[in-house]
This record gives sequence, C-alpha cells and structure tokens, in this order.
Amino acid sequence: MPSNIYDIAIVGLGPAGSSLARLLDSSLKVAAIDRKRLDGSEGGFQKPCGGLLAPGAQKALVEDGLNLPSSLLVDPQIFAVKTMDLVSGLLRHYQRYFLNINRHDFDLWLASLIPPSVRIFDRAVCRSIVRKGSHFELTFSRGGRLATVSARRLVGADGSASLVRRTFIPTEIRRYICIQEFFPGRPREPYGCFFDERITNCYGWINNKNGCLVLGAALPLAGNQSAESTRARFEAAKEALRPFGYRFYGVPLFAEAALVSRPASLGQISLGQGEVFLVGEAAGLVSPSSLEGISYALESARHLARVLNRDPARAQRQYSRSVAPLRRKIFLRLLKAPFLYRPLLRRLVMRSGLTSLGGSSRTGPF
Repeated sequence: MPSNIYDIAIVGLGPAGSSLARLLDSSLKVAAIDRKRLDGSEGGFQKPCGGLLAPGAQKALVEDGLNLPSSLLVDPQIFAVKTMDLVSGLLRHYQRYFLNINRHDFDLWLASLIPPSVRIFDRAVCRSIVRKGSHFELTFSRGGRLATVSARRLVGADGSASLVRRTFIPTEIRRYICIQEFFPGRPREPYGCFFDERITNCYGWINNKNGCLVLGAALPLAGNQSAESTRARFEAAKEALRPFGYRFYGVPLFAEAALVSRPASLGQISLGQGEVFLVGEAAGLVSPSSLEGISYALESARHLARVLNRDPARAQRQYSRSVAPLRRKIFLRLLKAPFLYRPLLRRLVMRSGLTSLGGSSRTGPF
C-alpha cells in the first residue's frame, strides 16, 4: 500500500466537488483533481453552461451560509421567461426569478473557498482509476506528465461524462448535447425558452450575457446520430425562431458545447456503491424538466460531507437515506415533464393562460 494515501479523492471541482471539499472535516486527508486553472489565469477548461441560478440553487447557497459576490452577476437579471412553442406559434410569459451569472467565475469562487488542508491538483485530467485492494489509484495528466494519487474512498463529482461512474457504476442515463452560440446582443431581449419537437424532445433557450445574445439548445444523443445531423437541427432552430423576431446571422462570436444528463426515471440515479460515491450530475441528480443541476450539486455535496464526517464506515447507506428528499424532487419533476414536453399537453397549458403573466396571452405570428 502507498505510504502517502488520502482518505478521500474527489474527481471534479464544479459546484458539487468544491462544496464537498469545503465541507469535509479538516481531520480528513483529502485530494481533489480538476481540469480548470483555479488561479483564475487565462486559458484552461471552462464549463459550458447557461449560467442561471434558479431559486433552488439560491436557497442551497443560503443553507450553506454563502453570500453570492456581486462580481459574479452579469446583465441583465431575469424576472420572467418568454415561452415559445415554435410549431403552434403560441407565446406566453411566466414569472420566474433567476440570477444571471458568469458560470466560470462562479466555479472559481466556490473553489476559492476550499480550505488549504485539501490538496488540489488543478489543470489535471483524470485518465484512469483502478481499485487496488483497499484503496483506489487515480492516474492523471498534468503539465504533460502523468501522476498518481491513492485514496481509500473515491468521489465522482465529474459531471455528465463522469469517469468515476463509467468505471465503477456503469448504469445508463439519458444524455443530451447542449450547444450555445454567442452573437452581438440585444440587451433588452427577455430571457426565453422554446419548444419544437421537430428539433428536440427537450428545449432551447435565448439569453443575454453582458451584451451578447446567447442561443442554446439541448439536443438528444442517439447512437446512430451524426454530428452533422445534430448541427443541422441546431441551425433549424434559428430558422424556426425567425417568425418570433429573432435573427441569427453570420459567424457567432464564439460557440461552446457540453454533455448534460437528464434522468428519465429514478432508476437512472446512482449514488455509488461501497467506497465509491457520486454527487451532483455524475449521480444523475438533475431536474428532468429544466436540466437545472446546481441546486442538486450543492445539496448532495452537503449530504455526503455530513455522513463522511460523522460515520465513514456506514456512509453509503446514510448518504442514500439523506438524499431521499432530492429523489422526491426529481420524481415531482418527472411528473411535471409531460406538461412541458408532450406537445398536446404543453399547448393546452399555454392556451389556458394558467399562471402566465397578465397581458401576455397573445400567440405567436403564425
């Protein structure tokens, strides 16, 4: 057995991994591996994300005793959602409260709160993980060199494409490719989401970020689907948005893409097994109706830290019990999803005007 072995190794320092590293007891010897440059310097990996903090995520920050620095906010802030059904032409506005943030700066801020007792290997990509008797050996590349760390317990906080989950708990989960393009913006354009079953069985969005107009869509991944067909459907969204007054011309300022998990059932959620634990999106803890995952990341990290600090020997069972409220939340979102993603139900709800803002009951220009 290696002489220098950690109690816990965390793969990934997004909201889940950084929160867990911050909340673990200082008596535990913890190592963390992450792809980002955590010193804030230019370059390196940045998580592609819509960058909205939903009320659940705001509440989770409050429960963690954290106040969001104003420097993380970007213009404009969001108080309503312009909702469009591109096939029927229906349009409604619904009151919602989101904090519009710079996601990369948010991740760096959470990582900055990790105590110095945690050994962080940033700008590092985990290549393989193997179980060796009573510990795990993690091999990662950093600065063109390979290195290893060993730990008794392993936490996957490495998102939708989780290496930890693929290696030790290879259960299937529904995934999407989220594409975003940034164009010179119209700062007064409200935040919008759109639905079009010809393009995706999920949804797309339009947002503003400090003068950039952002077009995004979550497109399903299928085994026989080519990159060209995915790209064609994204381009089709631009054309379908034209009757609603949107114009996306020329080459975007920049584009980004990322994998996102979207559980189709509670059975696609996995919290780990034995000494392997999963948090946040790696566990499948993502809203199936909105794809919101930051609140689940923060909450699952808090639950896992609590049980690892208190009774590591029985942590897996206690973690599963403590996360039961998050499972219930996702179950309720699974019940809600058909009213968003089944065209007939969605159009019935939109035509009814239920919970929409007054004066916004007009339909689109078809």
